Parts: sequence; C-alpha cells; structure tokens
Amino acid sequence: MSDIGIVIVNYNTREDLGRCLDSIAQSLEPPARRVIVVDNCSTDGSQDLVRSAYPWAELIVSARNGGYAYANNLGLRALGFQSKGPVVDTPRHVLLLNPDTILPSDALRNCVTLMDGQENIGVLGPRLVRRDGSLDRACRRSFPTPEVSLYHMIGLARLFPHSPRFGRYNMTFLDEMVETDVDAVVGAFMLIRSVALEQAGLLDERFFMYGEDLDLCYRIKERGWRVHYYPAVTVLHVKGTSSRKNAAQANAAFYDAMKIFYAKHYRDQYPAPVSWAINAGVALLRARATVSNALRPSHRRHVASAK
Repeated sequence: MSDIGIVIVNYNTREDLGRCLDSIAQSLEPPARRVIVVDNCSTDGSQDLVRSAYPWAELIVSARNGGYAYANNLGLRALGFQSKGPVVDTPRHVLLLNPDTILPSDALRNCVTLMDGQENIGVLGPRLVRRDGSLDRACRRSFPTPEVSLYHMIGLARLFPHSPRFGRYNMTFLDEMVETDVDAVVGAFMLIRSVALEQAGLLDERFFMYGEDLDLCYRIKERGWRVHYYPAVTVLHVKGTSSRKNAAQANAAFYDAMKIFYAKHYRDQYPAPVSWAINAGVALLRARATVSNALRPSHRRHVASAK
C-alpha cells in the first residue's frame, strides 16, 4: 500500500505536465507514491512524453474528453476506488493534482505527516501561489451559498475584503499564512484521506469542469471530516493553461457548475422565486463573460475562476 496515489488529469498541457512530473519525482520515491496520468484526448504529444520520459507514471488514455471529474474518476478507479462498496489495496491518501503545478521537494511528505497526525482531517490543501507570488485565492474557500455568492458577484467582497461577512467567498479576511479549517480547497491540489473518499464516493461527473472539488468537499464534510488549509506548504500553480485554450467552453462549464452545485445542495432550502433569481443571475454573468472574452484578443481571454 502506497502513502499517496496521485491522479493528474491532462489536456494539451505537455510542457506543464513535464515540469509537474519532474517535481513529483524529486518529492517522494516509489513505493511511497503511485502516479497515474489520465490524458483527455490531447493532441500536443503529452501521451508520448509520459511514455518516453516518465515510464514510472501510469498512463490512461481516455477514449473521450468527458471532463475533469470523469477523467479523475478513471484514475481513482485505477487506484481501486469504486462508486460504492468496499475497496482493496488503495493508497492511504489520494492527491488530485493539476499538471500546471510544481511541488517543493518536501511538500508531499509534510502534507502526509500532518494528515497522519490529525486523523479527523479528510481533505487538505496547501497554499497555492501564482507565478508572480500572489495567492491563488481559490485555494481556500467557503461554500458558495446564495448569500456568499451574492456578496462576491456584486463586488462587496472586493470593496470590503477584510470583512468576515463580505469576504467569505475566498476568505480574504484571513491572512494567507494562517492555518485553518475551511469549507473547501481547490482541486488543483487536493489531498484526500482514502477512508473519507470511500465514504463520500467519487467525483460527480455532471460537473464537466469546475465545481466538482467544491461538491466533493461538501460531501466529505457532511460525513464529519475536516477540510484543512495548510499554508506551511506552498505550491506553485500556473493556472489557466488548459482552460484559456478554449475559453468559451471553459466559461460555459464554470457557470454550468454554479447551477449544478446550487440545484444539488441549496435549491430545496429556498423558495422558487429565489431559485429563479439565482438562475437568471448566473445566466446574465455567463452572457457578460462570453461577450467580454469575445472582445478580447485570444491571449487575454480568461475564465472567471482563472483571473
């Protein structure tokens, strides 16, 4: 049994993937780690790169690009996890990792050590930083309740980032070096205790891209596990490499994820007019993002979550 089973979903990010795998090789040796790369129909030579330069990584070539959750589930099933029922010979922990991340040499050991020392942590995420050293704010989040989302969407979170009420979306009221429990960490680096994953089940494949990490954290917390932000470990997250190549599809998936998450976890708690208003608001935000990207040069297009 390995300490960590690492699942990396790749889609046309060959250069990033190589750097990510290099950093993993310097972080933890087998049999302590097992690495599975799931390729989502890339056309940039990613598959050949893994076969030739990283034979220690197991390559799964998906027959179709079914999205991020679908591809991660292919990797998780290869590690022994199933949608329901007991599992055999799974690693003690699972790491969902984006190919556009670079790990410090001690990152995996330190994260596993913390998980082993606090057995009620079900999910752990490190401090993620962008190329310029700024915090990737998605690495520690509150669940997007209608109230929290409203403050974020109408700009109150930006105007009052230090307010515990208005700044909950990305927890901007809290210093980025403060270790704390959170609602969710981001799927770019999500370390999950195998027992917690077995209880919650695999990722929800209705989420094509975005939202599946929030949903999994929600389900794991429902079962009594903690979700923990651990800034003692810092990981570089380039972010947006794959999504910018098809910004229109990525934006559509981002706003679809909002609707799916709300319908799954919150709709039954609110009267119908509130749900109508939320769906209309999401549609307006999606339309605005689509028009804004259409007016930008291709190299400046982005997804709402990748700004």
